[in-house]
Amino acid sequence: MRKVAAVVGAVALTLAAAAWVGLPVRAGAQGGGTIEVEVHYNGAPVIEDIKVNKDVEVCGKDKRIDKIGVGPNKGLVDTLAWVTDAKGPVTSKPVALDQKACEFHPRVLPMLPGEIDILNSDGVLHNIHTFSSLNPTINKAQPKFKKVMKERLEKPEIVRIQCDVHSWMQGWVVVVPNVTKIENVPPGKHQIEIWHPLLAKQTKEVDVKAGQAVKVAVELKK
Repeated sequence: MRKVAAVVGAVALTLAAAAWVGLPVRAGAQGGGTIEVEVHYNGAPVIEDIKVNKDVEVCGKDKRIDKIGVGPNKGLVDTLAWVTDAKGPVTSKPVALDQKACEFHPRVLPMLPGEIDILNSDGVLHNIHTFSSLNPTINKAQPKFKKVMKERLEKPEIVRIQCDVHSWMQGWVVVVPNVTKIENVPPGKHQIEIWHPLLAKQTKEVDVKAGQAVKVAVELKK
């Protein structure tokens, strides 16, 4: 079973250990409420098969790219959910985006504004190229001996990233504001956003009550 790249941002930005395909993603803690989000996909998986013509000893001869990955119970892979009006001090720490077997891991990476470590676990030349509107563009070679590149993404936005050496390598870094690790979701009405790189974003209003869990079921369509 594949792990969903999912997070409910009012409480935790890191990929939750319990965030499996088709299971709720929990956001909550002491004294506040809990938000549980289930994201389903109304459609068939979208898969692209690619013949590899470069660095096959590391990348393999074939790649199967899950553009829209669907797990058990129609759970949608590579989906993020966050609370848009979360408040609290931002305590950012570096997050890591790795390149293994000529793929980005994770394909969708959420982070607070701040530092990101870009890793090269492959031992071949990669070239990191980002596409953004608010953050400065990164376009740097990462040779095999350069295992870590430290970069900064300070502005909240969705940043597409690709490797110019291996054309099939694409990922997304989602820089989200004000979604630090708060010990609870304050009671009251909150807006949550649900996002997938290839599907339309949805917004939902959630009414959170102290000490209780509210469940939100979302279906994204092609």
